Amino acid sequence: MIVVVDYHKGNLKSVERGLIGVGADARITDDAAEIARAQAIVLPGVGAFADAIQSMRQLGQDELLRERIAAGVPFLGICLGLHLLFEAGEEHAPAPDRPTPGLAMLPGVVRALPKTDEAGTSYKIPHVGWNNVDYVGAGKDCALFDGIPDGEFFYFTHSFAAPESAATIATTTHSSTFPCAVALGERAFAVQFHPEKSSDAGAKLLANFVALAGA
Repeated sequence: MIVVVDYHKGNLKSVERGLIGVGADARITDDAAEIARAQAIVLPGVGAFADAIQSMRQLGQDELLRERIAAGVPFLGICLGLHLLFEAGEEHAPAPDRPTPGLAMLPGVVRALPKTDEAGTSYKIPHVGWNNVDYVGAGKDCALFDGIPDGEFFYFTHSFAAPESAATIATTTHSSTFPCAVALGERAFAVQFHPEKSSDAGAKLLANFVALAGA
């Protein structure tokens, strides 16, 4: 059974439908006890960093997720679910120099995408639409991307991006080059794009995660 974590911020049904569509027994829940029993965990993302982590703390989900990931339970973070793994985030923070603490499983601060690149070319922010995903490091042999060619296009919608870290396994470029996939070991991953909205490539990624969870 795969749990889709409900932290009361956004519509989660598309993620649940995507998992069910590739054969998973998936269900949405905010119940910490059910999350603790899950065979695998998906943390989707719609909303703002500060609001989301506050809700997770109120629901008793933050420490539980740290424990379950550390214990080796298969995990997939999506969009904001990637951001929340980092030390802190600027989105809706109380002040620019006081980013909101996150789950702190990865180092660094999640910051706004720049509106111009290094050459001064302007970009539309939020970054919305299809963009290619380029593997780096362990991404080339990562089980999550099995059968998905390097440079494949996935669907993005976001204004903030994760910092570079040793966990990065894929990047995307839009005004800047930023991590769009990370791995915490061999069974825990997070992606910036939305696989549930990414057609065949997204379905393949979700199927890979479901297979990994079953294994």
